Amino acid sequence: MKKYNTTVFILRGQPFHNAHLEIIWRASCVSDQVVVIIGSAYQPRTYKNPWNETERYHMIREALNSKKITNVSIEFNTDSIYNDHAWIMRVQSIVATYESNNSKVAIIGHDKDVSSWYMNAFPQWHRESVDLIEPLHSTDIRELYFRQDVNMNFIQGVVPSSTFNFLEKFRETEDYQQVLREREFIATYKKQYAGLAYPPVFVTTDAVVVQSGHVLMIQRKAEPGKNLMALPGGFLDQNELIVDGAIRELKEETKIKVPVPVLKGSIKKSHVFDHPNRSARGRTITHAFFIELPDGILPKVTGSDDAAYAKWVPISELDSRCCFEDHAEIISFFTGT
Repeated sequence: MKKYNTTVFILRGQPFHNAHLEIIWRASCVSDQVVVIIGSAYQPRTYKNPWNETERYHMIREALNSKKITNVSIEFNTDSIYNDHAWIMRVQSIVATYESNNSKVAIIGHDKDVSSWYMNAFPQWHRESVDLIEPLHSTDIRELYFRQDVNMNFIQGVVPSSTFNFLEKFRETEDYQQVLREREFIATYKKQYAGLAYPPVFVTTDAVVVQSGHVLMIQRKAEPGKNLMALPGGFLDQNELIVDGAIRELKEETKIKVPVPVLKGSIKKSHVFDHPNRSARGRTITHAFFIELPDGILPKVTGSDDAAYAKWVPISELDSRCCFEDHAEIISFFTGT
């Protein structure tokens, strides 16, 4: 008999590397079955999350096949950066489908930094800690990979051969070039305040305008998040109130055919979204306003300013994989979807 019935390993795998493979192998040695949960699923392709859940699934599965590790199931979990309880409950629900009566469950991983908080989030499970296997993390690999002078020989030494083959092919895609452009944009953007004594905190606004089961969205015209769908919004001007900034950006980017007094009078609630990592540009706190217009014919909108276009999107058809930063979560917060 093995030590556990089920061992859970949670990772983002951006990309999947040798240390990940070693942890799964160790889990398979002490457990009847291993449940690998890929986090940050159903997200847009960005420098932080350059590969979608399907691509990462194949990275992991091919590496496991090469090592003949067969007792592993792979599942997906999306992010809930403003609701840790919802994220934990989804993990519990996934694992529950693999449990039987009196099964012994463990969670395995390395406690590397604050991002490993989830290792302490499941007190009902045993904890199987592993020491640092390699000093190189996925973040370091992305830093080396998404650059003009990439050294693939070095990367080849820290990822499984199947992952390396995938990374070689991915370099030939437009998706690679898009992520590379975003990375270079962010690096240039941060140079503006690199010499300051303290990193700046940016204040932005977003408008969540809802009518007749639709939400008003724009397509971003520039980096970061070029071509992704976003809420109309932007940076607060020096001499305006936050609510005025939200209405100004809404009108500038969508040209919505609704008078300003009506928009202000239709604000039902507001909320501050301030997760430290919500924006790749730096610490950015946004004040979002929920504007609910009466049911009826949708007002005309036209993309302008920073928006390639503006359109009404049925809330039921909103795809988080196409949404900028945390905007899908902001919409969910207000609409309950």
